[in-house]
Amino acid sequence: MAISEGAELPEATFTALGPDGPAQVSLSDKTKDRKVVIFAVPGAFTPTCHSAHVPSFIRTRDGFTAKGVDEIICVSVNDPFVMKAWGEATGAAEAGITMLADADAAFTRAIGMNFDAPPVGLLSRSRRYAMLVENGRVTALNVEDGPGACEVSAGEALLART
Repeated sequence: MAISEGAELPEATFTALGPDGPAQVSLSDKTKDRKVVIFAVPGAFTPTCHSAHVPSFIRTRDGFTAKGVDEIICVSVNDPFVMKAWGEATGAAEAGITMLADADAAFTRAIGMNFDAPPVGLLSRSRRYAMLVENGRVTALNVEDGPGACEVSAGEALLART
C-alpha cells in the first residue's frame, strides 16, 4: 500500500557521497522538527528526471524557502556516486538540493512507491512523486500516473500546495 497524506514516514537510511566518501543519512534526522520537501525520480540522468523534474525544484527553491521549507531532498534508486554526479550535472548540488541514494530501494518499497519497467531497463525503481513533510508526517503528496510525466510532481505544483 502506498503512503498517503497524513501518514508518518518510516525510518530509513540513505547514502550520500560526501568529502570523505559514502555516508549514511537517517531520514528521521532530516525530518525531525523540520519542514522538508522530498521528491523522487525513476532514475538519475533519465530524460524526464534530468530535463524537467530536477530543474523544477531548482526553479522553485527560493519559493519553498520563503514558505519555511528547511531542505529539498531528491531521492532515487541509484548509487551515491551517480547521485553526486547527477547533482553536479543538473546544478542541483549548487542550488542546495540534497541528493540521496536509496540504492537497495528499501525506502521506496516501504512507502509503496516501487515499480518495474523491464522494457526500458528500469527494475525496482521509484514512481515519480513529490511530498511535503512536516516533522516526519506527509502533509502534501503529489504522485504522477506514469514515469514519463512531470506535472503534479513538479516543483511548481507542490509549491502551490505548500
